[in-house]
Amino acid sequence: MEFDVVIVGAGPSGLSAAIRLMQQANEASQELTVCVVEKGSEVGAHILSGAVIEPSALNELIPDWKEKDAPLITEVTEDQIVMLKDASSGKTFPNSIVPKSMHNEGNYIVSVGNVSRWLAQQAEELGVEIFPGFAAAELLLEDGVVKGVITGDMGVAEDGSEKPGMYMPGMELRAKYTIFSEGSRGHLGKQLIKQFSLDEGKDAQHYGIGIKELWDIDPAKHKPGLVVHGSGWPLTENGASGGFFLYHAENNQVVVGLITDLNYDNPYLSPFDEFQRMKHHPELKQYLEGGKRVSYGARAITKGGYNCLPKMTFPGGIMVGCDAGTLNFSKIKGTHTAMKSGMIAAETIFEAVKGGDEGGQDLTAFTTAWEQSWAFKELYDSRNFGPAMHKFGPMLGGAFNFIDQNIFSIPVTLHDTEEDYSQLKPASNYQPIDYPKPDGQISFDKLSSVFLSNTNHEEDQPCHLKLTDDSIPLQVNLPKWAEPAQRFCPAGVYEVVKDEETGNDRFQINSQNCVHCKTCDIKDPSQNITWVTPEGAGGPNYPNM
Repeated sequence: MEFDVVIVGAGPSGLSAAIRLMQQANEASQELTVCVVEKGSEVGAHILSGAVIEPSALNELIPDWKEKDAPLITEVTEDQIVMLKDASSGKTFPNSIVPKSMHNEGNYIVSVGNVSRWLAQQAEELGVEIFPGFAAAELLLEDGVVKGVITGDMGVAEDGSEKPGMYMPGMELRAKYTIFSEGSRGHLGKQLIKQFSLDEGKDAQHYGIGIKELWDIDPAKHKPGLVVHGSGWPLTENGASGGFFLYHAENNQVVVGLITDLNYDNPYLSPFDEFQRMKHHPELKQYLEGGKRVSYGARAITKGGYNCLPKMTFPGGIMVGCDAGTLNFSKIKGTHTAMKSGMIAAETIFEAVKGGDEGGQDLTAFTTAWEQSWAFKELYDSRNFGPAMHKFGPMLGGAFNFIDQNIFSIPVTLHDTEEDYSQLKPASNYQPIDYPKPDGQISFDKLSSVFLSNTNHEEDQPCHLKLTDDSIPLQVNLPKWAEPAQRFCPAGVYEVVKDEETGNDRFQINSQNCVHCKTCDIKDPSQNITWVTPEGAGGPNYPNM
């Protein structure tokens, strides 16, 4: 199938690009064919974010979004910044000493999945074709030029054979230009960065793992519009960094989550278990106690910012949003900057094709427009935020960032050049962490959590978690790092089990559990795991997340 533009991923950046393309085409009365391919079973199925959204990009893209019933319902009414000192105490900071970038006046607490569903409706009304349930599995490369993508085969058995009556080969989706908006650690984006050396001269990219739950809580405890951010315990107890969030949305619901920076060094650390015990802190438990957990999910976050931002253009395409790493970590937000990057990509591409461009060019005009945008300025102005926290810790790093964000721009650029996976130290340096057992009311186990994510894959299909060398988990990772995949995965995908016949250790991959968070692709210390797309429509199906 041939299109003018193919967009990979129906998240905020990809759908904003699709909408902006068709807005321009309709204004110019020019025919334009735009296709969005989405690996989730429906738009929004794989979207997971906090989230507090800044409506700046949406105001530009669809100025009458309120009249069109966009799902931005709960406006932020109060900000709280809390430092958890230990398991029972914490300190709430006055807003006057909090970096301005973390203030949320005029922002909204949303489900980004629902925002994406709404954006998809706007796109389809403009004439965009959206194909959910089809995974873009391969790049369509010809003579060093991206010509589109190839969707994954359907109906392939685990042994690679074609299932009778079920097999459907992948399809070539050809385009003059392809926009890649797969989200954090995109499977194809990772290949593009390597293929075209897009990260040359840039700092190593940095990631966190965000784990999130949706709760129905006691109406008497519900405070619509309250936004709570914090850091400290329990991560600091094990030498890790990150932060938590708790947002009071509509309908007596709160979202609660923990972001763990993936540069931690203790191989016994489990982000999932850190999150579960964190919820028992009085600052969070006061809202959750007596409530009911209704959904769970996890997703990697690309948070390196300006210093790690790759070149976003290459022959035949543009990479946008979290695929490139446009999140503004100083704001703990990325939806507005992702949308803006998609909109600029759309404007650049339309300007080319309306003049008769047959595609395949490296549209460097995008770079000029992007670097002149407010989104790029945001990333530049916050370039020191993450490195300061990593280098100096939450207290000194926070003080640096307060001065840099609130008083005057410090004329230095801090760098953090070490890869996250390389930070793990040998297990012999540490004692195993004895995490408390979940109580089933505030804290829970991994398998019951994965159940709430509605994750499903066809069991008889090739494993989408590829090991470069099958021997490394037991011969390298287990003796050196106590095989940390057992703990950094938030879904119980990786296990070291005893073989019933031989009594020997066996590395087991429960790929059916995978919530597509990509943490294994990022944090495996041997870089032996590669996440590839499973059969389309597989994975989580997040409602209201």
